[in-house]
Amino acid sequence: MSIHLKLNGTERELEVDPEMPLLWALRDVLGLTGTKYGCGQALCGACVVHLDGEAVRACVTPVSRAEGRHVTTIEGLSADGSHPLQKAWVELAVPQCGFCQSGQIMTAAALLAKKPQPSDSEIDRSMSGNLCRCGTYTRIRCAIKKAAGLPHE
Repeated sequence: MSIHLKLNGTERELEVDPEMPLLWALRDVLGLTGTKYGCGQALCGACVVHLDGEAVRACVTPVSRAEGRHVTTIEGLSADGSHPLQKAWVELAVPQCGFCQSGQIMTAAALLAKKPQPSDSEIDRSMSGNLCRCGTYTRIRCAIKKAAGLPHE
């Protein structure tokens, strides 16, 4: 079955099983490995991408759900890493191992798109489903606030 979608601003057509998880279509078929496989059960958030601007867990989202929709991966957030969240992540040295960070950034980007200046509780609530084994949660919150132009220390 052909799946048509707009991936990171470019029209794409995929010949895949419509029940294939979007994560595997992105990583294995399209070679976009920035989106990570974590738990495979939508529990950790390592695989978050945007589907029409909404943060979704690509590991449990069938690729058929992306038919005719806009998919944005970490590679599509900005072409050169200049998205305010990416810059804040680097400036504040957020990552340790880095494995969960693309999912963290994509979740934060969806939050800031809806709520440009979120409160601490809104950040915590939005990010609560994204797990970081290194425990960088304080730096993640600071980076989100920095990207939003809020005091972050």
